[in-house]
Amino acid sequence: MDNVDAIVVGAGVVGLAIAARLSRCLKNVLVIDKNTSFGEETSSRNSEVIHAGIYYPKNSLKAKLCVQGKKQLYQYCQQRHIPHRALGKLLVAHNSAEEGILEKTINIAKQNGVDDLTWLSSLQIKSLEPELSASSALFSPSTGIIDVHSYMQSLLTEVQQNNGLFVANTQMLNAQPAKQGHIVELNSLGEKIQLSCKHLINSAGLHSTQVAEQITGLPKDCIPKLHLCRGHYFSYSGNSPFKHLVYPVPEAHGLGIHASLDMAGQLKFGPDTQYIEQLEYGVAETLKAKFVNAIKLYFPNIDETKLQPAYSGIRPKLQGKNDDVMDFTIQGQKEHGIAGLINLFGIDSPGLTSSLAIAEYVLEMLELSDH
Repeated sequence: MDNVDAIVVGAGVVGLAIAARLSRCLKNVLVIDKNTSFGEETSSRNSEVIHAGIYYPKNSLKAKLCVQGKKQLYQYCQQRHIPHRALGKLLVAHNSAEEGILEKTINIAKQNGVDDLTWLSSLQIKSLEPELSASSALFSPSTGIIDVHSYMQSLLTEVQQNNGLFVANTQMLNAQPAKQGHIVELNSLGEKIQLSCKHLINSAGLHSTQVAEQITGLPKDCIPKLHLCRGHYFSYSGNSPFKHLVYPVPEAHGLGIHASLDMAGQLKFGPDTQYIEQLEYGVAETLKAKFVNAIKLYFPNIDETKLQPAYSGIRPKLQGKNDDVMDFTIQGQKEHGIAGLINLFGIDSPGLTSSLAIAEYVLEMLELSDH
């Protein structure tokens, strides 16, 4: 039976970041994905935003890893010439109740180590963004955008330069504990293969719970229920009226329908939140009215004819529709009792921003971070 040092299940942005980091200290890292290429699901269907880390509860993994990961991600992009831009973000309020939320947001941000937010009056907002309607706003200069595909390609290149391997069209069928780690059975293009590995990382995103269920000896109470939450995006044709990212105050289940730009300057709006039962990526034209109503609150001069359905993404959330927001869940031996196994559940936003910090966190759990 062939042996590898580590198998990473799932070649999304987080799986690739973990694999890249592992490949610096282990001789042979294997990344597998059931799809035909890397990053085909959540990682390629999001806002492509580098978050500042201003919303998440103090001492949560989301807060800690987002703030740490943001710094690492900007450095990584500069070193590896990955297209990115720290555009800055305006978090806008329209009345005193929303301004109260902004005040609380400043305090949460400070607790998380984000102390670069500035308060803008309606006049200052108009001078920055003439088309934007708001009574006041917070400006976050460290929020930015990134070309996620280039970032993932760079992580994969690092894995391959360090003798690691990526194999697509490959599914994990089961994993059994063994003396030196795990025996993993794979289905690769219809052929069944057995490999042994010391470290097994379940970073399968939307499919992380199904993968966990195939791991012999993993206690059932360590596998949470995962909720699929679809977010739709609409693109806006022509020149963008905005130079910065624009966000309404956060909602219970997300950050609201916000305005973001890609590296080519294309403006898009979204995502909304819709809990669904199965993976389906359609964007119904009938959603347009809801989007227009939400966008008009901060962009009253929107030309509705320029708004078109674009794409959707599905987030693997641990909280259900009416639950409080839940943190990332990253389990190691301490949590489930199996040496060399890491399970990652509920890695939704800010998973992209946190990816390099998540990778470092996983290495610490595997006691490899000094390598």
